[in-house]
Amino acid sequence: FCLVSLIVFLCVKNINKSNEQSSNSNNFKIVTSFYPMYIIAENLTQNAQNIELSNMAEVNGGCLHDYTLSTNDVKKFENADVFIENGVGIENFTEKLLQVYSNLKVIDSSTGITDIINDEEEENGHIWTSMENYKKQVKNIANNLAKYNTENAEIYDRNADEYIEKIEELNRNYKEELSNLSGKKAICLNEAFSYLARDLNLDIIMVETDHEESTLSADKLKELIKQVKESNIQVIIIGENDNTQNAETIAKETNAKIYKLKTGMGGDYSQDSYLKDMEYNLNVLKKIGK
Repeated sequence: FCLVSLIVFLCVKNINKSNEQSSNSNNFKIVTSFYPMYIIAENLTQNAQNIELSNMAEVNGGCLHDYTLSTNDVKKFENADVFIENGVGIENFTEKLLQVYSNLKVIDSSTGITDIINDEEEENGHIWTSMENYKKQVKNIANNLAKYNTENAEIYDRNADEYIEKIEELNRNYKEELSNLSGKKAICLNEAFSYLARDLNLDIIMVETDHEESTLSADKLKELIKQVKESNIQVIIIGENDNTQNAETIAKETNAKIYKLKTGMGGDYSQDSYLKDMEYNLNVLKKIGK
């Protein structure tokens, strides 16, 4: 979606505007880039006053790599005060967006997170799958919302503390119940789990799939099957909604078992959806250690 298209949209956005009464101009308007950011914002803005919260991308649109902004996406920024993004290159359109909406304040949730994983010389932006990183994202967003919307500063701070406490409790369960996974060999066909695998100290072969597992070539599959056999790997990790064809091929040739995890990139917009997804993953991962 190019800058010219954005400008064309701005030229026509006032058509029939006098008949539109969908929002209160006095409200503080927050737009999040995609599902994981929306869930954080939803938790932080609970009980906050005069807030309008909306999400840009479709709820189950997945990750935003190579995402193209639509006219409907852009419309959500017309009167927005703040845009919350994941950062680490996930939202590659932000700079173009700011060329049009120059007053839009951008909150980069990845600020201060230094342990970024590089997959084949490209930064891996799926930082939220690490609960340690996710807590930092929550705090970053809360601090910036308090700065830009002082009316609700105390609420943002309190909500952040309460949400982080829940995350920490779940993280403790991970450390206690999955300690036996440390050093265990696995192959992962979804780069979204790189951070989670590192937190668990799994010894993994991470396969770059360009976000589509089905893109693996026959030669690559043959190479992976050889590695799995030679390393006696018994675990294959994929995303719950991934194409299973390649994982099934590897499993059939090696007797390794497939484990499906949730990426946290889609759901029903419930405030506890991230916690539920990570709880689900905990229960799946516990099966690996048995």
